[in-house]
Amino acid sequence: MPAPERLPAPGVTDTGEREHLLAEGELTVVGRIREASNAVLLCRVEHEGAGADCVYKPVKGERPLWDFPDGNLARREVAAYLVSEATGWGLVPPTVLRDGPYGEGMVQWWVEAAQEDGGASSPPPLLALVDGEEAEEGWKPVALAEVAEGRTALLVHADHPDLRRLSVLDAVINNGDRKGGHLLTAPDGRLYGIDHGVSFHAEDKLRTLLWGWAGEPLTDEAREVLARLAAELSEGAPLATRLAELITAAELAAVRDRVAHLLRTGTHPEPSGQWPSIPWPPV
Repeated sequence: MPAPERLPAPGVTDTGEREHLLAEGELTVVGRIREASNAVLLCRVEHEGAGADCVYKPVKGERPLWDFPDGNLARREVAAYLVSEATGWGLVPPTVLRDGPYGEGMVQWWVEAAQEDGGASSPPPLLALVDGEEAEEGWKPVALAEVAEGRTALLVHADHPDLRRLSVLDAVINNGDRKGGHLLTAPDGRLYGIDHGVSFHAEDKLRTLLWGWAGEPLTDEAREVLARLAAELSEGAPLATRLAELITAAELAAVRDRVAHLLRTGTHPEPSGQWPSIPWPPV
């Protein structure tokens, strides 16, 4: 029997087709990604002659957290995807909630990150440590970091439009863990954010490396997206209905409040000072 044909990479295949394959296909576990703190399984999903690689995070493999309900991280990952799709920015790979070999979990399209080997096709870096206290053109400063023997360096991130969009998405979903390792550049150049399990808390828990635009005015595009998102989060709207199945009523109300606050202030959020603003470890 011939092997199933691989679907084209994200950005080429229709999003609906990718969701359908993830939701309806047969999952086969290939291996475990051991760097992750929770159980993360690399799988193959196949359905009606099509196949693709994906990530499966079973609820049973989630470690309890003191500030989030047990067994709820997978739903938050799906909620982040739904909000990302509502923005039209497509910053989160297709993600579904379904049953799998180890029970219910989130299943997400695998993004093969482009190799940063320094070659001509290597993607430009998104994060860097530089000497001095000022960022060069094309970079945004985040914070001073101690690197070795009392020496400090400036942590910077690229002044990239997709990173800026992602910072807005993170503010909306209250992402508590935007590490450098959660940023992926696909071979086609598209940027994706992954690992959104600790998002949507009703309290302010935004922790991110993307503070470079803090306090700056939102782009016109971001304001237009947020205005549209506010309408889609209204009571009875399809997005609000789907989110209500994944997060609590208080958390959904907090999403609405954060969108309204961003529209009212018209600026990127700044660290509150009441919560560590940068995740640990940062990468």
